[in-house]
Amino acid sequence: MLLELTLGGLLLLVAYLLGSLPTGYLAGVWLKGIDIREHGSGSTGATNVLRTLGKTPALVVFLVDVAKGGAAIALVDGFYTLVETSVIPITWKPWLVALAAFAAILGHSKSIWLNFTGGKSVATSLGVLLAMSWQVALGTFGIFALMLAISRIVSLSSLSGAIAVSALMILLEQPLPYQIFAVVAGLYVVLRHTGNIKRILAGTEPKVGQPLPSTETFNDGNQSLL
Repeated sequence: MLLELTLGGLLLLVAYLLGSLPTGYLAGVWLKGIDIREHGSGSTGATNVLRTLGKTPALVVFLVDVAKGGAAIALVDGFYTLVETSVIPITWKPWLVALAAFAAILGHSKSIWLNFTGGKSVATSLGVLLAMSWQVALGTFGIFALMLAISRIVSLSSLSGAIAVSALMILLEQPLPYQIFAVVAGLYVVLRHTGNIKRILAGTEPKVGQPLPSTETFNDGNQSLL
């Protein structure tokens, strides 16, 4: 049992480190020699990269952040492909996948390389969902895209996806660990957007293309969505 727990813990640690790769921060340093946490919303996510560095860097950051999430799940799948299943029982796999998914999301928002700061984990969440259940991922992204088309508010769209993912996991009869992950991760993403929720209710949340209110620049880590 000790060996299984140790190996499982190592897999989760690597998943967290994958999620922790500070993509947006590195883009700011490499492209403009800046700490992106001192610009825009202060987040390292793709939304703030778009606002600060432009469309192409934001797209690259978004894709890499999605890939980080997918890689965390591939890590667990690869382990069971390459290593005898007797080392860690196959019945553990769904739980390890769910835990690795959350570890990657946590890593993105609380990166060890950035004093436990980061983004809002939406892009990384999409990556883990694509690897766990592409049907749930596409359904969640569809709800995000529909809400974005209607409201033009990225935060509201992200919140809609975070809430919908639990229902989709249940409706599509995914494994219980995946359903639990969806509930916990969805709540975590919602909590990471508390500042956005306050602005939505107040009617002050910026729409796509609108700048941040000047009073919130550099001090509202809840603005960035990805």
